[in-house]
Amino acid sequence: MNTLDMLIGAQRLRDLVFSKLAAPGFAAFGEGSRILLPTRLSGAQHMSVGAKVLIGAGSWLIVPEQHLEGPNIVLHDRVRMNSTSISAVARVEIEEAVAIARGCYISDHSHGFASPDVAVRDQPIDRVAPVLIERGAWLGQNVVVLPGVTIGHGSVIGANSVVRDDVPPRTVAAGVPARVLRELA
Repeated sequence: MNTLDMLIGAQRLRDLVFSKLAAPGFAAFGEGSRILLPTRLSGAQHMSVGAKVLIGAGSWLIVPEQHLEGPNIVLHDRVRMNSTSISAVARVEIEEAVAIARGCYISDHSHGFASPDVAVRDQPIDRVAPVLIERGAWLGQNVVVLPGVTIGHGSVIGANSVVRDDVPPRTVAAGVPARVLRELA
């Protein structure tokens, strides 16, 4: 076994141990699910993770203190995400077998910016609306999903898109803002 194989093995063992230690802190954490480090978690007790979920390195899952009754982030079985940020105060639900590429951002709320004398980061949360990404959808790299959006089952969202409106099932959508480009068979 060469040095690289040993390092990869050590990293996998570290991630497995971390996943096992972190699991009791979640509302639910399914069999065979893994969290790859480094990952940032805040409010894990308000998150439900299904079986065989992969939360890739560089991901950030957060349920802010002003959240509604949860679980607020729900990842169904076999969700795969890489360097993904999810923030939920109401509910972000990602159904079975959804694939999320690197750099995606999904949120069910926005920061307020009505007061000109207060920094945006210090203003209250605004526009809270649940997000649903249905089974088998695929989000390309750097996709942004805004509050209140439903992405239909089996849909594909092109890289660098901003999804602000619902996307029907079995369609390809892309752009800023994302628009349906075609239907899938």
